Amino acid sequence: MVLYAPWLFAVSVRLGWHPALRVNGGARGSGLYRLPTGGGWRPLAGLLSTPGCAWCGQVFCFREQTVRCTLLARWEVGCKEGWLVVTDLPPLGAEIAWYGLRVWVEAGFKDLKRDGWQWQHTRMTDPARAARVWLVLAVATLSAVSVGGVAETNLPASSLEALPSSHVARQRASGRRAPRLLSCFRRGVLLLVIGAAAGPSLPPARFLPEPWPTAFGQKTYP
Repeated sequence: MVLYAPWLFAVSVRLGWHPALRVNGGARGSGLYRLPTGGGWRPLAGLLSTPGCAWCGQVFCFREQTVRCTLLARWEVGCKEGWLVVTDLPPLGAEIAWYGLRVWVEAGFKDLKRDGWQWQHTRMTDPARAARVWLVLAVATLSAVSVGGVAETNLPASSLEALPSSHVARQRASGRRAPRLLSCFRRGVLLLVIGAAAGPSLPPARFLPEPWPTAFGQKTYP
């Protein structure tokens, strides 16, 4: 999904954030760039001519409402199309695969609403009241994820190797990591509820971040 607007890029930088916004590679005026060293405007689409190509560098993007930024372009083999991403990070400090972390937003919506805190049932319309509730939900979410992350690292390792070679489980095993049955958030909420009911002490909590992705197909689960 393409999500870019000049005002969004500018506001993000002004707040001290590092935007990573995907842009359109069309051949119209909105899909052009030029190098700071000079030269004319070139189509963004020309950076992604074939699968396997990649490019990054500082540019001026867009003929109208021009912004100076770092442009990241990559089309990985096996992918239907490539990505064009603009950011304020320096070329050597940016990785286009990080754009895939945007899917965490959807997971966050799910945790805040129907699969978690049920925010939608408050039906609040006053921004001041909603801001206080969102602060509580943010702290609660951080607590749940930190508890769930520690618990996940302590899960028992696979016992597949202890089974006979003829066992059906070994024959059907794919060798790939099994998907999570419970998210870190859900596991953390359950452990916090159990801990609160069982006694005065709560389960251990610590943030255990996963490695940042370096490839388009790399799984990134919150």
